[in-house]
Amino acid sequence: MKKILIYDLPTRIFHWLFAGLFVSVFLITKLFDDESQVYPYHMLLGFILSAAVIMRIFWGIFGSTYAKFSSFNLSPTKLFNYLKMTFSSKSLKFIGHNPASSYAAVLMMISSLVLAFTGYQMTIKNNKDFYEEIHESFSYIFLFVAILHVAGIVLHTIKHKDPIGLSMLNGKKTVNKEQLGISNQYPFIAVIFFLLIFSFSFNLFRNYNGKNGTLNFLGISLVLGDGSENK
Repeated sequence: MKKILIYDLPTRIFHWLFAGLFVSVFLITKLFDDESQVYPYHMLLGFILSAAVIMRIFWGIFGSTYAKFSSFNLSPTKLFNYLKMTFSSKSLKFIGHNPASSYAAVLMMISSLVLAFTGYQMTIKNNKDFYEEIHESFSYIFLFVAILHVAGIVLHTIKHKDPIGLSMLNGKKTVNKEQLGISNQYPFIAVIFFLLIFSFSFNLFRNYNGKNGTLNFLGISLVLGDGSENK
């Protein structure tokens, strides 16, 4: 067995940004009501989250070996066998994303894009009740999958003494000697990813008027909240 580099820097940055934004959005919706001046920030962070996902999709097509979606284990049979082994003394090791994390990643990314789209439709008052129901449903799907994902990592780590969660910190996993990792961290791509997210976030917040709860987005005025002037 040996420890090798599996996940590049852009993939790991996205992972923690994705997790941090989701937790922030979730806490805002739970701690503040929709009349609070803080509440609209869950929409702003949601837009940033969807922008990060779009960039991750690009990297999932053109990125390094184990960042690509083609490396994801999305076979239902492999998922069933992996889940079965999770509750047994045996352990199935995957050099990249295991079947459970592959499905979790895809479902959470899809959910985040649906949430952004439905949230946008709600702000422009396009069939608001219809999109609000879809928005709420996918928020619970996202939350449910995220909880299962974290629980799966904890269970796997305790049961098999294999801290797979650390691979998204240092990018390394313990694999068989004949298995190969990646040789490039792609720091330049990571810097570009960071700058694009920062630029998008900066412009988003710069065009948000907290006094009346409106956002000027691509030339369209979106009403994100009531704001103090409307109370």
